[in-house]
Amino acid sequence: MTPIPRDAGASLRLARHRLLEEGELPPGFSHTTVARSWQRCYRAGLAPVGRLPEAPQLSASQLARAAEQQRELIAHARPVMEYLHAQMPDSGSMVILADDRGVLLQALGDADFLGRAERVALMPGASWAERYRGTNAIGTALAESSAVTIHAGEHYLERNGFLTCAAAPVTAPNGRLLGVLDISGDQRGRHPHTFGLVQAAAQMIENRLFETSHGASLRLRFHTMAEGIGTVAEGIVALSEDGWLIGANRTGLQLLGLCSADLGTTPVFRLLDISLQALFDWGRRSPAQPMLVGGQGGRRFFVRVELGRRPVAAQAATVKPRDALAAIDTGDERLATAIERARKVMGKTIPLLLQGESGAGKEVFARAVHDSGPRRDSPFVAVNCAALPENLIESELFGYVPGAFTGARREGSPGRIREAQGGTLFLDEIGDMPLALQARLLRVLQEKQVTPLGGGKSIPVDFTLVCATHRNLKADMDSGRFRADLYYRINGMALTLPALRERSDFTMLVTRLLDELSGRRDIALDASLAAAFAEYAWPGNLRQLANALRTACALLDEGETLVGSQHLPDDLKDDLRAPGPRVVSDDLPDDLRALSDAAIHRAVSGCSGNMSEAARRLGVSRSTLYRRLRQSADVRNSFRP
Repeated sequence: MTPIPRDAGASLRLARHRLLEEGELPPGFSHTTVARSWQRCYRAGLAPVGRLPEAPQLSASQLARAAEQQRELIAHARPVMEYLHAQMPDSGSMVILADDRGVLLQALGDADFLGRAERVALMPGASWAERYRGTNAIGTALAESSAVTIHAGEHYLERNGFLTCAAAPVTAPNGRLLGVLDISGDQRGRHPHTFGLVQAAAQMIENRLFETSHGASLRLRFHTMAEGIGTVAEGIVALSEDGWLIGANRTGLQLLGLCSADLGTTPVFRLLDISLQALFDWGRRSPAQPMLVGGQGGRRFFVRVELGRRPVAAQAATVKPRDALAAIDTGDERLATAIERARKVMGKTIPLLLQGESGAGKEVFARAVHDSGPRRDSPFVAVNCAALPENLIESELFGYVPGAFTGARREGSPGRIREAQGGTLFLDEIGDMPLALQARLLRVLQEKQVTPLGGGKSIPVDFTLVCATHRNLKADMDSGRFRADLYYRINGMALTLPALRERSDFTMLVTRLLDELSGRRDIALDASLAAAFAEYAWPGNLRQLANALRTACALLDEGETLVGSQHLPDDLKDDLRAPGPRVVSDDLPDDLRALSDAAIHRAVSGCSGNMSEAARRLGVSRSTLYRRLRQSADVRNSFRP
């Protein structure tokens, strides 16, 4: 970007006046990032002063869902944000993370400046897309797909002129835009290094995401200088077992002259003058030493080879298993029953409705159904109906033609339904879909055609439908919140997934998650933590457990194999220490402490020792019953021969 000089206030005012009066900018001003943004804002009908268009402001629950959708991005960005904030004490500034729609997810900053920022809605839950807030670093970085700095009068809206902002996009290893990292402050405290700082920080986040996605793959770290390896300026690529490029960071693509579309379609021998076998040999022989390798166009790179935590072949084999449903079956009877029923309808035109508490694994189950079925090589498209603002969900689902509405992409959008063509469409939290949209979705399901916004031509669609909800849709039907005709259309077969506290396979589940998250098979919980985990109620279910174990694995020191309480997030440590809800202290009928030993004895005896049936009669999980038996010597002894 070419920023306008700091002393250009008068020329900015003149340029804005000419744009508003004549519809064009002065000569010499038309090739800057700011000019392009101002012209987009002008065409969108934004006025620099006066009433603003109504912009989305997420509620606390909507913001929580949006953050959950970006939990991996937040997990990697938060330490970087805290580092940035620590580098700018008392600077009158804030560090912001926004998603790919421009919605602010998190913000850290000086209390005084945070208060000033809130007056212009620069706060979590607000959208700073250009169509709502005019030229600004977050929205303009998204529109330009590049890092930008917007200072003072460069903001299109005069009310934002007190700000100076620098932002850089954050992309996934597959090239998909995830969000934006931004540093905003008072324009009087502008610092020349902020732009470079935010770019380096975004690169750090991207590299952390890369390590998570491709830590088990063959990786090449490279730069034109040996000293550049190991810095934020290094390029990183990941290779499949047969030598194809499957991931890259932004710098890696730039150094090799590639774009994200080249991922999955480019073999390494087209990029570097070296064979795949030679890379493996060098990685085994000299993993810490870079070697000099020729590239395209006579360029040369210093390359360091990393073989990954596991053999590449083993990792590749687990990317999409042929029987993904078997991989999530760790022994719980209710889950096994749901899996078996799902198998019987795979490949048939029977929509699934997954029910269960938030975090119980509904999306994981839906993906496993897709990956185990005949459509496994086609797209799996997930849409969280609760995470999208009501005014955006229609265009997100059904797509739109070019020029359908103010702020629409120039090329239009196919919509998520068409993106699922031939594969699976997963509508999460469908119970939160607005009634008007329910009617449109019903029509699509009945006619198997979708009509984009702004276009009269219907387009045939073919996909498997899986929906999920934590709500009681029958009760919502009775109250008028959910259409009965849509309910019976999506409910070809309903499956209820058990909450984590109800599952009898907790130990095996923890073992599987530790293996997956650590990439090793020698990590386990220490005895005291295993006991505490077994007693905990897990209100966040599988999602909470997986996040806790992911953090624990990251905090393990080299050579450590036992996860203890010192490796847990602080909030979970506090919950485990504090007296609070445990599986054995739930309200009746789950409160086994309120059941007499005689009642337990009668239930188990009446079921001939069948613990699953006894637990069902008592209204508790099998693992809860076993724990109660261990606590009661009288009952335990009565079943000994």
